[in-house]
Amino acid sequence: MQVWPGEAYPLGATYDGAGTNFAVFTEAADRVELCLLHDDGSETAIELRESDAFVRHAYVPGVMPGQRYGYRVHGPYAPERGLRCNSAKLLLDPYARAISGEIQWGEEVYGYHFGEPERRNDLDSAPHTMTSVVVNPYFDWGDDRRPRTEYHHTVIYEAHVKGLTMRHPDLPEELRGTYAGLAHPAVIEHLTGLGVTALELMPVHQFVNDHRLVDMGLNNYWGYNTVGFFAPHNAYASWGDRGQQVLEFKSAVKALHEAGIEVILDVVYNHTAEGNHLGPTLSFKGLDNPSYYRLTDDPRYYMDTTGTGNSLLMRSPHVLQMIMDSLRYWVTEMHVDGFRFDLAATLARQFHEVDRLSSFFDLVQQDPVVSQVKLIAEPWDVGEGGYQVGNFPPLWTEWNGKYRDTVRDLWRGEPRTLAEFASRLTGSSDLYQDDGRRPLASINFVTCHDGFTLHDMVAYNDKHNEANGEENRDGESHNRSWNCGVEGDTDDPAVLDLRARQMRNFIATLLLSQGVPMISHGDEFARTQRGNNNAYCQDNELAWVQWPEDDHDLLRFTRAMVWLRKDHPVLRRRRFFHGRPVQGTYDELSDIAWFTPEGAEMTQRDWNSARASALTVFLNGNAISEPDPRGERIADDSFLLMFNASPKPLDFVVPVDHGRQWEVVVDTALAEGVPAGTGPKVQAGDRLTLVDRSLTVLQRPV
Repeated sequence: MQVWPGEAYPLGATYDGAGTNFAVFTEAADRVELCLLHDDGSETAIELRESDAFVRHAYVPGVMPGQRYGYRVHGPYAPERGLRCNSAKLLLDPYARAISGEIQWGEEVYGYHFGEPERRNDLDSAPHTMTSVVVNPYFDWGDDRRPRTEYHHTVIYEAHVKGLTMRHPDLPEELRGTYAGLAHPAVIEHLTGLGVTALELMPVHQFVNDHRLVDMGLNNYWGYNTVGFFAPHNAYASWGDRGQQVLEFKSAVKALHEAGIEVILDVVYNHTAEGNHLGPTLSFKGLDNPSYYRLTDDPRYYMDTTGTGNSLLMRSPHVLQMIMDSLRYWVTEMHVDGFRFDLAATLARQFHEVDRLSSFFDLVQQDPVVSQVKLIAEPWDVGEGGYQVGNFPPLWTEWNGKYRDTVRDLWRGEPRTLAEFASRLTGSSDLYQDDGRRPLASINFVTCHDGFTLHDMVAYNDKHNEANGEENRDGESHNRSWNCGVEGDTDDPAVLDLRARQMRNFIATLLLSQGVPMISHGDEFARTQRGNNNAYCQDNELAWVQWPEDDHDLLRFTRAMVWLRKDHPVLRRRRFFHGRPVQGTYDELSDIAWFTPEGAEMTQRDWNSARASALTVFLNGNAISEPDPRGERIADDSFLLMFNASPKPLDFVVPVDHGRQWEVVVDTALAEGVPAGTGPKVQAGDRLTLVDRSLTVLQRPV
């Protein structure tokens, strides 16, 4: 076999039509062997003799796409110095574009012997581990164009590749649970009909099923356990795992783009699947442990701000390069439209404390590719000072956990909620305005993959995670949920009616709020996880979306609310409200006003009242301060939003001097939520009775 010197860049395995260039970084190694793996279990070892700036490399003519490979690193095994090289362990390429197989858990994939963590383990891991794959980079994208949907037009739908498609009745069996299933016309039709503009996929980077979970008969369903930052997860591919997963993922993105739907990836750059000092040796740990991971003062151990055993070393130039290379790869080669960064506060930990000006954010800010896509932070981790909602740089948007908590508190009847609710409803200016950001920096959500579903939030006070095998100790205990009087299943019609109304309240509030709404998959037809609020290991019907046989009432209501938002720019403003008349508009009324149920303007005493749980909000469509793309003034209908979160019916007076005639366009007290045809007409000064825990929207034409 011929072996040429090759190039140190790009890292990974790069096929050029005649052969493949291999390049891998390790500063810790004495020697590195590239191992080409054969289907009979044998391997051909090629020593990488060329090294530039600690990148070992070689070009091997004739190596074609589909070739499986790995690395064996010869070097010091000295955990007391943070070094864990072990040539008995076949290592994944950190830059592998595809990964084949799965891990067969046993002592072979660990660098130490069970029960003797200080003693080196020289059992060969090759027959038991995953392998890297050479891929063909060529793909016919045709005239694929990114939708580039602006944030004020964006509606995000968070979904799991398998969970969304596994039980869809119109999908062929072989496509269920796969990337091809996402691209099926039945799934795309549902998303476009709902008004979704962006599909935010839970992790699709290659991840690992944890040893502990496999021993318990469970799986890492959510996928927050990455081992390959460039490789689409192979279990979601229907075509094969020797590079076919790359083509299938690209085909899904292309189909979604054709429907005008962006693809956003939930990415996990804060830790890897190798865990702590007792975790397996799969890739980074064996290549160069101290260059990839944040170690403690005793380098045998790992600093953990993620709750998973390790944290990537964000001040390492090689880690930063890998993350930026990965992000650029998914944008340029896979055509994705943005990223949601899991536990993003960890990415800001350049040293120990969270630093919003850390190197990672500097790199993103100046990168001509990554800076141009949607960047969404989950702005917290489990480390000290890790809750950073509102503190990310101006280029970023954030999952607004304060929005979620406040909206839940309002509708479950918590006291002293109204003032903060007003801030959340109008885009959280207290969090984002001071650093130049706008309402669209707030990704608003009431539910997501982590926690109760929308149905379970109104059906359970307590978590019910017994199926996870941890005696119900896992998962969040403070859910801000309310079961409406009965825990779990019930046939009481009054309780069922209240639960349905509460779900409509949450959906309506979400879509009437300034910011960017995010819907969790299946919430639009009230999917349940039977009270499990931490279904990370439930790869089964408990967590999969159960598609209804008929059009669901809540689905019709959600669809109507999304399209109401789409049709009215006053519900999705690009700038914060001023709280006063806007210069240059012909309306002398303020752009927003707040009223008590009696129709009087809110006073400070009203806001401070512990028992206050109802208000009316006036949104002035004639006083929108931002222009349209051509610089013209935007004029829209005006709205009155009436919130009655109290446990009893209340009379609301339609405010005078803010419009003479209004039409009811939303009433969550109705089973359908939206009046059929033309809604009731009301006049200024009229009284409307809102039933307990309900929301009504009045509309006045421009």
